[in-house]
Amino acid sequence: MSVTRTGRRVPRPTLVLHALPSQTPAFGVIVGRRVGNAVKRNRVKRILRHGARELILNSQPMEVVVRALPCEGDLRSDLTTAWAEAHRKVHP
Repeated sequence: MSVTRTGRRVPRPTLVLHALPSQTPAFGVIVGRRVGNAVKRNRVKRILRHGARELILNSQPMEVVVRALPCEGDLRSDLTTAWAEAHRKVHP
């Protein structure tokens, strides 16, 4: 919870990414009911986790929480651009 309160915030049309520097990488996803029914929410979670897997391996360790927003768009590209911006903010 401290990541969402004190972390660096990077908004995008389909998500908001919160990040803090850490010694070990950590990743979490928040997908509320406003995003859609259970099938759509689980699909969004799978897409975000799959996209983050490669990003975690290729960057310095950060604690990251991604909150999905209830709008249509390209989650993968938004995640990639938000991750790069958060990495620049957290590890200058």
